[in-house]
Amino acid sequence: MSATATSSIAAGTAPSPPLQAVRSRSHGANVMRRLVRNPVAMTAAAIILLLILVAIFAPWIMPADPFATSMFKRLRPVGTPGYPLGTDELGRDLLSRLMLGGRLSLFMGIAPVIMAFVIGSALGILAGYAGGKVNTVIMRCIDVLYAFPSVLLAIALSGALGAGITNALISLTVVFVPQIARIAESVTTQVRRSDYVDAARASGAPALTIVRRHVLGNVIGPIFVYSTSLISVAMILASGLSFLGLGVKPPQPEWGLMLNTLRTAIYSQPLIAALPGVLIFVTSVSFNMLADGLRTAMEVKQ
Repeated sequence: MSATATSSIAAGTAPSPPLQAVRSRSHGANVMRRLVRNPVAMTAAAIILLLILVAIFAPWIMPADPFATSMFKRLRPVGTPGYPLGTDELGRDLLSRLMLGGRLSLFMGIAPVIMAFVIGSALGILAGYAGGKVNTVIMRCIDVLYAFPSVLLAIALSGALGAGITNALISLTVVFVPQIARIAESVTTQVRRSDYVDAARASGAPALTIVRRHVLGNVIGPIFVYSTSLISVAMILASGLSFLGLGVKPPQPEWGLMLNTLRTAIYSQPLIAALPGVLIFVTSVSFNMLADGLRTAMEVKQ
């Protein structure tokens, strides 16, 4: 028995329990805890997860061949036996095409944002940390692209490059790089002026080490949250390009392209013609709600 315990017993008091180390939650754990407690964000995440799973497993769960045409079965209404959501203008099963079309629609919405996130973050962090002439050169070039409206820039680039998935991805990536770069430059400039960055610089740490250890961890969160909110915009722009014939080419199913091909049926079968647009709307709103919930959870102040 220790001397402390002996003296406590002699004094008539119980020995105090040993102190235990209290584990503090990490920032990521706190963000996830707040995000999970947000019912709107969780509902949006569930919808997005369901759409992604359906798109991934579409070839195995589709009720019919999405490319099989039949002019005798064209524009069948919703609820037709064997065709739960009816058929399109060529007699193809609309449910199967919507399920398979989610692959390209989600890919065209997420992929350009990911590429723009990498490129825009690199340019913005470099400009924000370097400052001076480097900042001026990079940001003035960014401002040239940022001056054009997103829709017009995407249409102009896709028209110049030609129709196709690859060219549409390039166009959308170029559209979103300036927006992400501006956010990255603004956040990095604020972090660069922090005391801990000045202390690390005064200690003789290399610039690359300072950026990796002290800057990235504080700027990636706000940039990521802002990039997440751009996915809905990317989906709408990608669908718009396909609607105009500058994106996905037929007969590949894609929600924007299907909206274009079904526009002639708006008077005879308005519900069928509106189904691709409904999916675009639901997916875009879900990504927006998830981004808002993530922004709240991370306590990002604009």
